[in-house]
Amino acid sequence: MKKTALYSWHKEAGAKIIDFCGYLMPVQYSGIIAEHQAVRTSAGLFDVSHMGNFYLKGARSLDFLQFMTTNDATAIENGQAQYTLMLYPDGGVVDDLIIYRVNHETWFIVVNAGNMEKDFDWLEKHMQKFEGVSIEDHTDRLSLIALQGPKSMDILQRVFPSSVCENLSPFRFRKTGFQGSDVIVACTGYTGEKGVEISLPNESAVNLWESIMKEGGEFGIQPVGLGARDTLRLEMGYPLYGHEITRDTNPIEVRLKWVTKFGKGDFIGRDACIEADRNPERTLVGFVMEERAIPRQGYTLYNSNEKQVGKVCSGTMSPTLQNPIGIAHVLRGGMEPGTPVFMEVRNKRFRGKVVKLPFVKRGGA
Repeated sequence: MKKTALYSWHKEAGAKIIDFCGYLMPVQYSGIIAEHQAVRTSAGLFDVSHMGNFYLKGARSLDFLQFMTTNDATAIENGQAQYTLMLYPDGGVVDDLIIYRVNHETWFIVVNAGNMEKDFDWLEKHMQKFEGVSIEDHTDRLSLIALQGPKSMDILQRVFPSSVCENLSPFRFRKTGFQGSDVIVACTGYTGEKGVEISLPNESAVNLWESIMKEGGEFGIQPVGLGARDTLRLEMGYPLYGHEITRDTNPIEVRLKWVTKFGKGDFIGRDACIEADRNPERTLVGFVMEERAIPRQGYTLYNSNEKQVGKVCSGTMSPTLQNPIGIAHVLRGGMEPGTPVFMEVRNKRFRGKVVKLPFVKRGGA
């Protein structure tokens, strides 16, 4: 089992530790609901150092990313990040990822923890067509810390120079220093709240974490585990690999056409996505339960005519709404907001209804 540079801190703080993608990670400290509410109302600090980190370099690195990913990498300026996907030729999703353009020839890539080896091999496999492009895996060298919540920027400006924090707009990042280490501060996150994700060498991670916790004390900051990270992303309707997006789904079926740019030219999976767009069979919807049953991955959904219409991808009891919520793959047609659905749990069906995503507006309102 792997441990992040912050593992000892988590243990001393009394976190409940679980095996997650081969890493010993904190799932909760004070409790999922309290941690979730801290992020919605003040600030929370996450250790997400289990995520994969690659550096891509070379004169043809932009051409390479245009071919490997679905979004238009030419739209990214230096100091800007972009959410995108990698696909198989049949349109299935290899992974969703964020790419950061450091300069003309250098890119920083963050991928899902459970996919890092597969992603690295997939990128390396196709690199031979692009002379001079190279990739390095920095996952074991770097820590990734996420500071999220409405008070996050107030806390951040007490830790870093004001020039780092001023006018740091979504999907922009800045390079700075912390105790002699190079740091990337990116205005990205997975909660729907204001916040940043900070990449830095392992040897500086504990000191930065403790500095943020100290400066955030008067704002009510809390350390947050993977449990609340999942409830937060679910309330926003954000997809998670292995749930909403998988090897067997294409971007059109999971509401990710907006990051699939057919007009940019050829990329792996483009033809399959164009075909799926001509006649989409499935889509992704959110639903809330009107009876007391919590959606879980794999549960079956039926319509009012008792026809099977889909499967649950993710579900939880929403701490903000105080109501069970879920996201499901469903057949297209007849799934507009307000449509009744019936979820089967142990041969019994419970009533819910389709709602518009996200479940919770940005800022937790």
